[in-house]
Amino acid sequence: MKKAFYFLIIVSSSAAAQNSFFDQANNFFSTYVKEGAVDYDAITQDRSKLDALVNKIASYDLTGADKITKKAFMINAYNILAVKGIVDHYPVKSPFDIKDFFDAKHFTVAGEKMSLNILEKERLYPMTQDPRLHFVLVCAAVSCPKLADFAYVPSTLDRQLEQKTKQVLNDDEFIRVSGKKVKVSELFNWYANDFKSSGKSIIDYINYYRDTPLPSNKYGYYTYDWSLNK
Repeated sequence: MKKAFYFLIIVSSSAAAQNSFFDQANNFFSTYVKEGAVDYDAITQDRSKLDALVNKIASYDLTGADKITKKAFMINAYNILAVKGIVDHYPVKSPFDIKDFFDAKHFTVAGEKMSLNILEKERLYPMTQDPRLHFVLVCAAVSCPKLADFAYVPSTLDRQLEQKTKQVLNDDEFIRVSGKKVKVSELFNWYANDFKSSGKSIIDYINYYRDTPLPSNKYGYYTYDWSLNK
């Protein structure tokens, strides 16, 4: 009985820690993000919420966590740590003002040191093979998909990813249509194989989520704007 009791305490404590992280992340994004823009000035003036989340990301225990929980945790961790990377050097006009922004800075994520690129490309994407990640991981630039003002949570993760992907691919700034001319984000060039993994074309992938299908199978890329998403 004692062993069972202790086990229940450990499980309950772990679940509470997980819920605390997602609740705090949700509060952070809802406080500092509006229509995809981040209030870096306000965060810089009071870093307490950001620092608390960074500490939770560092100490978060993924032992025994299911794939969905890991996925939700890593999405939020990436977006929070991208904000931290900017705040640590703020004021800047672009993440590219910070040398090797995505590779040089290493953060602690669930006890492991890694850069943003390692978190995305070596941990999160290989685990999930989900191209929708490209619409929820936000690189602190204007041309990135707009940062959500909420946290991604395990219980509703798939629905959140579907809704966010649909929102992004119906955004006239992200998918630009003029008559029969179509220009899409360079994300579709950089990660082309991810979107073609099902054997369909990039246009097929985009049209699956669009309310109005694109008028042509031909498209170009507009220049990525690396200005800060502030």
